[in-house]
Amino acid sequence: MAAGEAAGTETGTETETGVEAAVEEPRSFKDLGVTDVLCEACDQLGWKVPTKIQVEAIPVALQGRDVIGLAETGSGKTGAFALPILQALLETPQRLFALVLTPTRELAFQISEQFEALGSSIGVQSTVIVGGIDTMSQSLALAKKPHVIIATPGRLVDHLENTKGFNLRALKFLVMDEADRILNMDFETEVDKILKVIPRDRKTFLFSATMTKKVQKLQRAALKNPVKCAVSSKYQTVEKLQQYYIFIPSKFKDSYLVYILNELAGNSFMIFCSTCNNTQRTALLLRNLGFTAIPLHGQMSQNKRLGSLNKFKAKARSILLATDVASRGLDIPHVDVVINFDIPTHSKDYIHRVGRTARAGRSGKSITFVTQYDVELFQRIEHLIGKKLPAFPMQEEEVMMLTERVAEAQRIARMELREQGEKKRSRNDNDDDTEEAIGVRNKVAGGKKKKRKA
Repeated sequence: MAAGEAAGTETGTETETGVEAAVEEPRSFKDLGVTDVLCEACDQLGWKVPTKIQVEAIPVALQGRDVIGLAETGSGKTGAFALPILQALLETPQRLFALVLTPTRELAFQISEQFEALGSSIGVQSTVIVGGIDTMSQSLALAKKPHVIIATPGRLVDHLENTKGFNLRALKFLVMDEADRILNMDFETEVDKILKVIPRDRKTFLFSATMTKKVQKLQRAALKNPVKCAVSSKYQTVEKLQQYYIFIPSKFKDSYLVYILNELAGNSFMIFCSTCNNTQRTALLLRNLGFTAIPLHGQMSQNKRLGSLNKFKAKARSILLATDVASRGLDIPHVDVVINFDIPTHSKDYIHRVGRTARAGRSGKSITFVTQYDVELFQRIEHLIGKKLPAFPMQEEEVMMLTERVAEAQRIARMELREQGEKKRSRNDNDDDTEEAIGVRNKVAGGKKKKRKA
């Protein structure tokens, strides 16, 4: 992370004093220099004490410095950049004041919610500009000139190039959240285009869980003499997280999943799969066995994705099946157990997936499924986090008793998937949420022929 220190020796000392102060006593937001009206907003959100990254980043941001924040997922990064921006906005009110770039749509909506909650008493307006949503309505929202734009890079460039009258020449703040992931998803050319059309005289905050070569390059291009605030220097998982693995034959994966869901019944689960198709299949399989499971993946329409997320957040569903679209940044407070149904191919993704539980000081469990094909990937994960994981205690014979029921549910799930695929092709629409039982189940269960109205 040498590039971080390239900002000059003074940055190191500033950050270090921040750490010392944080150790001395629990600071309040007021101690950090946050104005009263925003302290009240924090209080209403239940933010009593600032997190480590907030203690380090907020004071230097309020002094008008550029900030590089390196912090693990779930550490309160959004507050660390939102509060200084809102305070600056209070001092010099202006439209199109700040731009926040994020890698995924869900994260953009979540950051927007926090801006709205923190800024509700001062009338802050924000708008979300992401793919999967009608561009016309977004153009109208931009024409109203909100104070804060939260966007994914691709769709923002689209509007900068094609929406008449829209520009960011007056922008005062740029935030790149999850910068490592923005660049990993190959948004480099879009980010370059955005940097070319916004003022050089601005404040820039760059937040990232990891400092990659691409992030270092971006830092040199976009930041002036930044202060580096690092609260986690190496890859790590939170202390209150109990991590396990289970070593199983690949063909019995579904049965083991059902066994664990039964064993840990009463908890809320996030189950990570490697593909959209497997996410959908597993959701259907679990639904057929009576579990309240709901999918979230990139092939679903934006409305359905938000719908799934909200049902899970509201605890109307206890199991959320997701691809890595949901592994970063999403703050769902009540995840008790994370299951890596498919092992992540990139070890760093493991950190982000299991970071969905044991957030903000709570405890949680993670269980990783390791088949005969995954041993090398699993060893890489253990090497990265620097610990050997214990095996989750299992009763093999109980698992084997489930295989017949699971095989029947698999068969029905395959039929449903096929029927969904045909339906999609014939109607050419996005009807992809398993919430709407497609009717196969009814046929199998004795032919209650309730014909759904198209």
